[in-house]
Amino acid sequence: MLAGVVVVGFGAAGACAAIEAADAGADVIVLDRFDGGGATALSGGVVYAGGGTAQQAKAGIADTPDAMYDYLAHEVGDAVTPQTLRDFCDGSPDMLAWLEDKGVPFASSVCPYKTSYPTDRHYLYYSGSETLFDRPAPRGHRTAGRGTSGKLLFQRLERAAIDRGVRILRRTTAQRLITDPNGRVVGVQCRQLTGFPARVHRFLGKLAAKPGLYVLSLRRRLHRSIRRIESRHGTEITVSARDGVILCAGGFVANPVMMREHAPAYRRGLPLGTLGDDGSGIRLGADIGAATAKLDHVSAWRFVTPPSALMKGKLINQQGEEICDLNRYGAAVGHAMITEHGGKGWLLVDGATLAEAKRQIPWQTTWFQRLQTRYLFGRARTTAHSLDELARRTGVTIKDFEGQAPFSLIDVSIKRSIGYPCPMLTLGGLVVDENTGEALSADGTAIPGLYAAGRNAVGICSNSYVSGLSLADCVYSGRRAGRHVAAVRRSGAQR
Repeated sequence: MLAGVVVVGFGAAGACAAIEAADAGADVIVLDRFDGGGATALSGGVVYAGGGTAQQAKAGIADTPDAMYDYLAHEVGDAVTPQTLRDFCDGSPDMLAWLEDKGVPFASSVCPYKTSYPTDRHYLYYSGSETLFDRPAPRGHRTAGRGTSGKLLFQRLERAAIDRGVRILRRTTAQRLITDPNGRVVGVQCRQLTGFPARVHRFLGKLAAKPGLYVLSLRRRLHRSIRRIESRHGTEITVSARDGVILCAGGFVANPVMMREHAPAYRRGLPLGTLGDDGSGIRLGADIGAATAKLDHVSAWRFVTPPSALMKGKLINQQGEEICDLNRYGAAVGHAMITEHGGKGWLLVDGATLAEAKRQIPWQTTWFQRLQTRYLFGRARTTAHSLDELARRTGVTIKDFEGQAPFSLIDVSIKRSIGYPCPMLTLGGLVVDENTGEALSADGTAIPGLYAAGRNAVGICSNSYVSGLSLADCVYSGRRAGRHVAAVRRSGAQR
């Protein structure tokens, strides 16, 4: 089977890469181990954008690329160069307009309170720690759809790719990259399922995504069955690429071996992604000499809001010391708890705060956030009429806290709990040329014919994550790789 461009992985990054390459005239084939969508379809559909988007303008929000850059510089650090971050910020309004042109809907209703994810009434919100810095603006643009709207975001990108003639080979697992004698990547060796085994594989894959996302024991059992089907019924095929291969197969949060090797401290989190987030794309590149970086960087989210009234509480460790400012984004809270406090923490609130928080539940929370509050205000909460009594009952030192009795100490420690999970995703990947998306070897030279994007690559969010920044980077890096591989094709044709 022959194509101009082969894209491995069909989430947001893969779809955007395929769309850009197809728009430039390339013949594109996309490979996906499952049915497409990946972690994108399971996500909240939030795209981090600013600098004066149409939605910000309609909502009366003043924002500039400079203000967006100044904030993100604190989060991004050395993950990318200042020039790349500047390009990302300057092009942010156009990026969102590009998504809208592909059918992805956004809206301008601003969430007026601190939240981890807005309800269906609001689609623009402060999705990071912006309020702690100068010139804050809400930049979390949630795809305008009911529930967690990542599925809608992917569906619109999928339709845009199909409309452009992109061929999609589903239930096709990339096993190794094929190179020519000069070291250029010229194709992918795959294993493909068809017929009845493919239908069973699809059914099991859907179960492994949900409810398997939340029930890890079920996911493990399903994965064993899926691997048996792939091993027994898969057929070897080769997909050749005249112009290049773009790796967009997600991170490695679903690979326990890689997690133990690179990020052992994050063993108690909830792997946010599909079984396809097994590091296979990263390994494909590394196997032919591509360099990797920041594989130890993981985003783990410990949100205490909504309800927003809980922001009046104090997050403390067992010695009674404050862990961090609750105005910080949930990943910053999770990072501080895991790296500095062994994953343990308690939220101290007084009676008035708890009562206000309970009143906010009906109108500030979605269904999954209500499950979280039920856990936090139930089995995780210890209440006493004095701080001394509360300290005796919990074994946690309490100091320097004023409020109205009764007092409550809520255990927000990171555990493998269905009632209060700590979602996490990996942020590192293959090192790429930031102008082209080409994968680089250890000596910094480009591997001809090989590109990487999304969580297969080091990118904008590889140091620090805020809601929407990974999807935004998937769009940004996927488009970059798709454009460049198509430009290489055109220049070769002209020669």
